[in-house]
Amino acid sequence: MVFWLYLGGGILLFPPVAIALFLAILYLMLRWRYVPFLVRIFQEKPLFIIPRGQPTDRAEHVTIKSIDGLTLRGCYLKTTQATRKGVILFGLEYGSDRWASRQYCEKLVAAGYDVFTYEPRNQGDSDKDPTYEPLQWVTDKDVADMKAAVNYLKNRPDADPKGIGLFGISKGGSTGYLVASNEPTILCLATDGAYATYTTVVPYMQRWIKIYSDRHTLQRVLPTWFYGLVGVTGLNRVARIRGVTYPSVEKAMSRVRRPVLMIHGEGDTYIKPEMAKALFERAAGPKELWLVPKAKHNQAIALMENEYHRRIVEFFDKNLI
Repeated sequence: MVFWLYLGGGILLFPPVAIALFLAILYLMLRWRYVPFLVRIFQEKPLFIIPRGQPTDRAEHVTIKSIDGLTLRGCYLKTTQATRKGVILFGLEYGSDRWASRQYCEKLVAAGYDVFTYEPRNQGDSDKDPTYEPLQWVTDKDVADMKAAVNYLKNRPDADPKGIGLFGISKGGSTGYLVASNEPTILCLATDGAYATYTTVVPYMQRWIKIYSDRHTLQRVLPTWFYGLVGVTGLNRVARIRGVTYPSVEKAMSRVRRPVLMIHGEGDTYIKPEMAKALFERAAGPKELWLVPKAKHNQAIALMENEYHRRIVEFFDKNLI
């Protein structure tokens, strides 16, 4: 009787055990064969043009200290209105300088908002960290620098006691979601071209593997989570190589319960709209997604400038005042 019980249990357990064993062997094979490609591709820099701006005499020049003692440069633009509505922290895109914020924020300044922009380490005129080479992906160092900027705004003599808004472009928006997930001072967030690591890397992996492997049937049947498992392995290896961590924007987004306005170009070929939608769906609070027809990455403002500024001002008027 015991023999038949063992035999029956073995028959029932054999298929799932066999599948698990097959996936484990497949994971080890892919890890050995394809993770080096992922590590190389992940560290490639994007080819888009990085905007710069022109300084203005109206700006208050600011220096702040990072948690590890680096000097970060910034500028504080005060509203031209008699009464200030609120204060907004602007997060720059990868590689741009603090003056690039002007094209995005001058309408906010005119509408009654003070705007503060800072340059993260190794960007613009801020100090260089010799141990760090920034890429387009958000790291723990980017998060630490933005937290330093938030602390600066909290401790200014003219700090707004009710809190601040955040407006971030691309990497600056992604960093904003991470900081806002556990920073109650940030009351609302508007972002343009923001992205996460996992929800960006995995869809690209599903495309890259076709270049390196001709086993198309296997590629189609592998679940998304399996690609994600291999992807996380690759990202962890890159993190060790570069001496950083890549915090999860996706997990942070699920903790953001403040109002969110996410702007994204419908023609974005770097961060495709479906990647933006996957991140947007994770937001836990009031949210709005504006997909701008034909706009490439960070180009929505160039195609629909008046509508762009109108939506940004209205968002902060609704959620920050």
